[in-house]
Amino acid sequence: MADRVPLDFDPPVRRLRALLLGIDDDELRCPTPCPDWTVAALLDHLMALSLAFTQAARKRTDAPGTESAPPRPSAQHLSRHWRSRLPVLLEDLATAWKDPAAWTGTSKVGGVEMPATALGITAMNELIVHSWDLAKGTGQEYFADPRTLEVLIEFLEQGPAVGTPGEFGPRVIDDDEATLLDQTLALAGRDPAWREPRRRRRPEAPAA
Repeated sequence: MADRVPLDFDPPVRRLRALLLGIDDDELRCPTPCPDWTVAALLDHLMALSLAFTQAARKRTDAPGTESAPPRPSAQHLSRHWRSRLPVLLEDLATAWKDPAAWTGTSKVGGVEMPATALGITAMNELIVHSWDLAKGTGQEYFADPRTLEVLIEFLEQGPAVGTPGEFGPRVIDDDEATLLDQTLALAGRDPAWREPRRRRRPEAPAA
């Protein structure tokens, strides 16, 4: 069909929105598989990338996040209204990439121009990998559509094994029987076996 698009953003957006509902305020400081990023910093990044890739889909190359890289994500920069704002940004992202025109020609994100199809796949990879990051950082389960993962694996396999600075970390060696999600994570530079570091208990105060 002429109106079909390569990837459907609705399922991963729904899963991410469900993850957001499971985040407590005291988990915002928890670590995630993203090196040096807490849950709060990751949420800040998700807000920025959702907006940037939405504008890229709509070919708005003069919009914020298209001409230059966004500021480094941080807990301090995270909007106080992220619980209401991020779901809206995610829905806008899904809607923008439903338009077949979003996948044609070229567009730009973070000052980098590339074919729109590659940008769409990159946006999906960001969405799925960071959703997994968020799930791991907050003790939740995460699942992704195998058909989408197959597209991401083929895309990631084309990149250098040493990774791409600012995009993908060095590939993690994974076993031959890994799930499609674990293969995707390993190709994107994540350790599928990542676990939150144990928190050190404070020593008890001596009895008076």
